[in-house]
Amino acid sequence: MDETGKVTRYNLAYIHHGICGVDNGRVVGYDNAHGFHHRHVMGQVEPIEFLSYEDIEERFELDYLAMRE
Repeated sequence: MDETGKVTRYNLAYIHHGICGVDNGRVVGYDNAHGFHHRHVMGQVEPIEFLSYEDIEERFELDYLAMRE
């Protein structure tokens, strides 16, 4: 977070080596490393539109719950 409380860097990940054998076991994840916002899904990486950190948290939670089913 910066001095105003705004999230400037994030990394959310659901890791399960029994489900995903690539990407260090990351089943699904969101982060803004490497200078862009992106989503990891079972070893694939795709750029995403960033609206807010709260939006990213919500998307991650929905993906996580879907993957657990």
